[in-house]
Amino acid sequence: MALAALGWILADEDRAMRLLALTGLTPDGLRAGLTDSAVLGAVMDYLAAHEPDLVAAADALEIPPERLVRAAMELSR
Repeated sequence: MALAALGWILADEDRAMRLLALTGLTPDGLRAGLTDSAVLGAVMDYLAAHEPDLVAAADALEIPPERLVRAAMELSR
């Protein structure tokens, strides 16, 4: 789910740039961390913290926003 959410974020340049700016990740760090729960957790936290993107991502991924929030919480443990 986190990878699908990341794909949705990266499909839009403005969202992608905001993700990098707010998480402190670099493109290389993001690529290297695709299997790292901390990196995926940062992606999910990013979505959970910005309701317009959370709702839009959930809609695009055809899942309830609450499911994305739960995934963010699980990855942040």
